Amino acid sequence: MKKIKYLSIAILAIAFIVTSCSEDILEETPRDRFTPEFFQTEQGVEGGLTYLYQNMRNIYGDGYYLNMTETGTDEYAAAQSADNNFFDFDLTDQGNLSSQSGFAVGVVWGNSYRAINTASGIIENAAAVGLDESLIGEAQFFRAWYYFLLVQTYGGVPLDLGSGELQFNQSATRTSVRNTVPEVYARAILPDLEAAVDALPDTQRITGAVTKNVARLYLAQAYLTYAWWLENPNNIPTYPDTPRTDPNGNGAGYYFQQAYNTAILGIENPGPYELLDYFYDVHVATNDRHNEMLLYADRTEESQIYNGADIGFSGTGGSANTAAWMATSNYTTISVDGVAAVQREAAQSYGRPWTRMAPPINVFEETFDDKDNDSRYDATFVSSYRGNWDKAGDTTPTLTAANGLEIAPGDAVISFLDEYNPNVTYVNGGNIGGGEIPGRSDYVINLNEINRRFYPGLWKLGTYRTDNEGGLGSPNGAITRPYPIAKYSEFYLVAAEAAVKGASGGYTARQLVNVLRARAGMWRFDNGEQEERIEDNSTTLVNATPAVIDIDYILAERSREYFGEGKRWFDLVRTQKWQEYASSYQIGGNDASDHSPTTTNRTIEDYHYLRPVPLNQIDLLNMSAAEKAAYQNPGYQ
Repeated sequence: MKKIKYLSIAILAIAFIVTSCSEDILEETPRDRFTPEFFQTEQGVEGGLTYLYQNMRNIYGDGYYLNMTETGTDEYAAAQSADNNFFDFDLTDQGNLSSQSGFAVGVVWGNSYRAINTASGIIENAAAVGLDESLIGEAQFFRAWYYFLLVQTYGGVPLDLGSGELQFNQSATRTSVRNTVPEVYARAILPDLEAAVDALPDTQRITGAVTKNVARLYLAQAYLTYAWWLENPNNIPTYPDTPRTDPNGNGAGYYFQQAYNTAILGIENPGPYELLDYFYDVHVATNDRHNEMLLYADRTEESQIYNGADIGFSGTGGSANTAAWMATSNYTTISVDGVAAVQREAAQSYGRPWTRMAPPINVFEETFDDKDNDSRYDATFVSSYRGNWDKAGDTTPTLTAANGLEIAPGDAVISFLDEYNPNVTYVNGGNIGGGEIPGRSDYVINLNEINRRFYPGLWKLGTYRTDNEGGLGSPNGAITRPYPIAKYSEFYLVAAEAAVKGASGGYTARQLVNVLRARAGMWRFDNGEQEERIEDNSTTLVNATPAVIDIDYILAERSREYFGEGKRWFDLVRTQKWQEYASSYQIGGNDASDHSPTTTNRTIEDYHYLRPVPLNQIDLLNMSAAEKAAYQNPGYQ
């Protein structure tokens, strides 16, 4: 593991922070490398800080990172166009998860250590160049944040990158020793986050910068995750092997209480953050960068250079922000009356269809069972695909669709039914398996009869552009929206989960959950019907909440709030519910006309609770074969 490869001083680009009072954005300037001398200048330290923000784009929005964190859970399975990158993580007999499993295995490892080393360089040199304490707090936040991501993914990881524990590594080294999970929490994650909470301001110094409450949320999450790790309810093994004891002598209960206390502080001291009134507004692209977003990986439509990916025609992976493509079914094969009725468009319900990840049927029958009162299904998925042939220049005014009825541009061509209708007659309508119901001009599909080829897309992360000029725009370009990483709403569910685990204070788990459920009952727009819907179902949802909340209910609420955003694998691993929730799933086959779901079984072993360390990193280690084998997480090759 020649650490210059992944702990590298060298990077492709950095950005300098604009600190004048007339500017409030991050302005990026290309530079080919960081050097130790560069960090000893104010410009260098500030440039390194901006790199820490830029680097988030290499993880969040990456389609293979979404695959690693969603495929194989109860939220997503391999879809019709999946390859081994996706089959491996689905853990069925079609794949074999290993240290060489495509692009996804190395996304976290490869991007985190560069940032950690940069953060250490900033922290070491900040005082010498007179950097403000709050900016040091930003570096401490990011070092802890990346270590938290690493420890959840791989278990214990190195704290010494070649120059001493948590020291800036100034030279290449090919040796490495993994610390234990408690050491990573006790020496790196918790101290840095606690220091960041103290040092960071309540409000953002520039748009998108971290604040006290951003650090507070991740501190609460770290306490919560570490508490579960110490408790280890299902005896899941860890690596490197170590007793489940805290170096500071505290038990799981202590950390559950700390998680609760910290989350409540975030709720009671919101600063510039708030819950939006409508769940729809949290995700509609025209409202990006709002006050519920605590942290996001930003992009821009204004400049391809500063966007970090091609805005005209992009591949995926890296900083391309094309994760939503993976969960988009191939709607472009919809044909009505000989016309390609639904075409690729740079709009939130459309985008580029890669058809790599499909939601299993349980998502719609169990997680999002109440689609009438709870707005979160409607504001998560594309439930109707609408005609846009006119935007491609086809002047045909109407097409003859289901039941011989006419549809015009903007009308639904194919819809997924909120409730099961036994009277659907499948006629392969729209050339994509649609059925008919008397009196409806759109073809329809029951949600419990979807398949791996055609299913509701992930609307919440969908494409958005302002330069379509009435046409289809550039749907093959990288998505230029910010990718959501953390939201103010998470404070409520972190505190509720800690309360379920025995923490106590002024709010019960039910009270905390019901804040979000009340919001979920508020409608202002029906996404599926594409029309205004002013409706308040808050009382209905609040009254339907069980009197006693358990961890299963918390996990259900987390899925309803954060479905498809890359949180689910971490949730199921933290609570050790993965096998229970995801060992099998139901969905139809690869043909659009297949409406006969079958059950697919997964083999989820205990060792899968850690991801494999990328083989290309281990191969660079100056170690014996036996030592390299011991460096890898058990169970993987």
